[in-house]
Amino acid sequence: MSNTESQIEVRVLSGPTTVIEIGGLRLLTDPTFDAPGDYGLGGPGPVLTKTEPSPVSPEELGAVDAVLLSHEHHPDNLDTSGRAYLAQVPLVVTTPSAAGNLGELGDAARGLQPWESLELTRPDGSALVVTAAPARHGPVGCEPVTGEVTGFVLSGEKLPTVYVSGDNASLDLVGEIVQRVGRVDTAVIFAGAVRTPFFDQALLTLDAAQAAEAVRLLGARRAVVAHTDSWAHFTEDRAAAEAAFAAVGLADRLQPA
Repeated sequence: MSNTESQIEVRVLSGPTTVIEIGGLRLLTDPTFDAPGDYGLGGPGPVLTKTEPSPVSPEELGAVDAVLLSHEHHPDNLDTSGRAYLAQVPLVVTTPSAAGNLGELGDAARGLQPWESLELTRPDGSALVVTAAPARHGPVGCEPVTGEVTGFVLSGEKLPTVYVSGDNASLDLVGEIVQRVGRVDTAVIFAGAVRTPFFDQALLTLDAAQAAEAVRLLGARRAVVAHTDSWAHFTEDRAAAEAAFAAVGLADRLQPA
């Protein structure tokens, strides 16, 4: 195992929920632990159907150093159990609007504008830098409907650079990220080809082919595909991602499920 590989481990739990261990720190993305069932969006509109339970409960997961929360206003990215879990987390890094909506967390909720950064202290005293990366949860102009979302870039001295896409549907924004930070070591891509009645069934996240293209653009040595299971509106599964990566010669970069 290379030094770079020994510095990062990513485990996909279900949906958008992953555990990222990097530089001695343990991070969690978009916590979702609720049982299968129908979940509304807090107003008129479609109901989202969860089809599978999480393989890990909050109690089994245990403590993390921080949560990277792409957004808090959709139940497939932060559900009731996930929201309760945030109360025990030292830091939740998210969008400015989400931080405002999580006011009960006080200073533990930190909202970052795109390209704004904060530092987490690693066990050896050095820093893991968390930078907010731009994301768009649907087609151009979707923001008034789908709301503010963010991705993340993780970096630090003698650490691999990691990109976490969040619910991003824009390859143009992936290109912007490449221009700002260069190649990344590991790309954690939220795929699944999400479609709902909004925007005439337009994609609200990347599909499998776009996920592979994002990894190519990023020059990532390793790709971790999440956000492909457990919800009915995720229209492409893990097998679709595997086929898409194989079709463009990137199968060797895709981390096994």
